[in-house]
Amino acid sequence: MASKKVLIVYAHQSSGSFNSAAKDAAVEVLTAKGCAVEVSDLYAMTFKATATAEDITGKVKNADHFCYGEETKLAWEAGKLTADISEEQRKLTEADLVIFQFPMYWFTVPAIMKGWMDRVLTLGFAFTHEKRYSQGIFKDKKAMLSFTTGSQESMFSANGINGDMNVTLWPLQNGILHYCGFQVLAPQIFWAPSHVSSEARGTMLEGWRTRMQGLLGENPLAFTPLDCFDGEKGYQLKPEVHEQHAAKEFGLTVGIHLGKALPPNNQMKAGV
Repeated sequence: MASKKVLIVYAHQSSGSFNSAAKDAAVEVLTAKGCAVEVSDLYAMTFKATATAEDITGKVKNADHFCYGEETKLAWEAGKLTADISEEQRKLTEADLVIFQFPMYWFTVPAIMKGWMDRVLTLGFAFTHEKRYSQGIFKDKKAMLSFTTGSQESMFSANGINGDMNVTLWPLQNGILHYCGFQVLAPQIFWAPSHVSSEARGTMLEGWRTRMQGLLGENPLAFTPLDCFDGEKGYQLKPEVHEQHAAKEFGLTVGIHLGKALPPNNQMKAGV
């Protein structure tokens, strides 16, 4: 892991939070292992969460019918994105691994972190029509979610009131990270730290510290490769791939389930 570069995109308002402790542990362990670690502390940076025309310096191509994706693509190509976006894109370009550290809000990331994703992962820079999913621009980089929940683990099960955490994670891990090509490492989930003892929280952090010793060597989660889909037919799964899995008990992934039972832990553990 020596000489590897890690970017931690961090979203919590308090330096006394468990999320802050998890972020600090990551910085400490990864730095000790020889990694160069940068932290984007979004609240401290007062990072703008809204994607607007103000993200572009100078005139836009079509002010009457402003299209954020197309306009920011042109701005990125011309070097006319605002300084805060350009700086985050620099960090991301240099990083081998990106860790998103946050408390889960309403089954997803906090607004300020979603704003980072909306504004930094611009068309052209992070993805194109041709370069996405397994053929994505960031296919040589790794990324992962590390987050706290307010609910107990049992509540995020297939029988729990919140539903299967694998389903909750699919839009974030497949629709954002994998879409941009990242190799997505299994998430680090800290289950309801505010509802357990300080000793239990300490155990959670030690588990995170231990995992980080070999983090960059971990295998990523499994996603169905782009070439398994027919682009000329609406990116439907190719018949031969469908046939290969016809007799199997589970679907391919949480999202591409083929009408079958969801593969257990598909978004939680590698090798599934």
